[in-house]
Amino acid sequence: MEDGVGRLEEEARKRKERLRELRKKRTREDGAADVKAPGEEETKHKELRLRNYTPQDEGLKEWQVPQAKPISVEEKVKDQLEAAKPEPIIEEVDLTNLAPRKPDWDLKRDVAKKLEKLEKRTQRAIAELIRERLRGQEENLASAVSTAKQENEDSD
Repeated sequence: MEDGVGRLEEEARKRKERLRELRKKRTREDGAADVKAPGEEETKHKELRLRNYTPQDEGLKEWQVPQAKPISVEEKVKDQLEAAKPEPIIEEVDLTNLAPRKPDWDLKRDVAKKLEKLEKRTQRAIAELIRERLRGQEENLASAVSTAKQENEDSD
């Protein structure tokens, strides 16, 4: 049992060594600094920049950042306004495309076939009614003509 534990500890140590070597190799390839061990202190200091503070001391005035001057925005705004103006794309306008359709155009389209059938039937019915009237008028016409002849003969 002790051999198994000793062997496991040894394998764990070897694994840790391999991992350290891989980490070092990776950091060298990336061009970054080696991973620092916990205990090493950082020797680099950030450079002091004074943006909003005006120092009294002459030694600190060299670290003061000059105030930034606002850039002129007027030209950029003018360019954006000019770009936003729409240019006429179509010079000639087709009025048939612009005229709105009536709200019931689709209903008329759907009912058109049924209306054609009804139109044929109504034409037949009208023609039949006219024929019947003409038949009735022939008799009336004949009697009217005969009465007119009699009146003409009487007045002569």
